[in-house]
Amino acid sequence: MEDSPSLARERERAAFDRAIELMKRADAPDAPAEARSEAVSFVQRLWSLLIDDLAKPENELAVQLRADLISIGLWNMSQTDQIMRGDASSFESLIYINTMIRDGLR
Repeated sequence: MEDSPSLARERERAAFDRAIELMKRADAPDAPAEARSEAVSFVQRLWSLLIDDLAKPENELAVQLRADLISIGLWNMSQTDQIMRGDASSFESLIYINTMIRDGLR
């Protein structure tokens, strides 16, 4: 049985809520390395699934919107890689962008 669009959006919003929560915890000054690793792992898994879905021809979103969201997803992956390598230290921009995407799902 296929999910209704409203149920799918609800699940997507919940996944973004979780990602944002994890990133906020990981961005705290006293956050342990495990919190950063958990946030990065979750964000990368989330965007990997979204990119995979967006790339499917049967995805019903407009082609340009799909391309834009894939670009945002790739940026998320790049930013989280930089955080894990130590080339970036803050989740601030990731939190902002993912919050905007989540809020657009309402």
